[in-house]
Amino acid sequence: MNPMQQPRIEKLTLNIGAGKEQTKLDKAVAVLKSLTGIEPVKTVTQKRIAAWGLRPGLPIGCMLTLRKASASQMLKRLLKAKDFQLKPSNFDDNGMVSFGITEHIDIEGAQYDPKIGVIGLQACITLEKPGYRIKRRSLHRARVGKRHRITKNEAMTFMKHAFGVRVEGESA
Repeated sequence: MNPMQQPRIEKLTLNIGAGKEQTKLDKAVAVLKSLTGIEPVKTVTQKRIAAWGLRPGLPIGCMLTLRKASASQMLKRLLKAKDFQLKPSNFDDNGMVSFGITEHIDIEGAQYDPKIGVIGLQACITLEKPGYRIKRRSLHRARVGKRHRITKNEAMTFMKHAFGVRVEGESA
């Protein structure tokens, strides 16, 4: 296979939504920091939604991004918590894989802390092929062609071969 057609992990994003409760947000920050050793970034609201009591600038969650080797190591731990099994609905048509983990203590290496309790998180994996830099470069930015984009089947195949993931509802 052409090496320019080999998908790879660009980044792994971990996200915890806490709502407007600051105590829950502090616990979520502590969970992500204990799992990765990196300080997460707080996400803030952009819109005012009076019915939910939200106003612009209010922190409602936290997230962090891992790249390269640290992303693959963390992804192995996350997939182990899911028993290396994903659904076809976890894959989209643009090379993204998303899944949730309901209890962070299922992740290998996570310790239960009675002050924090049990918190779930969402993981989003962005896959890309070599050459995707043309989307982000500063000079002569261009779009990625249709034939070079990652399809849902390519993403499933990559996850099967690279991490041994089983996709539910698909014949082996």
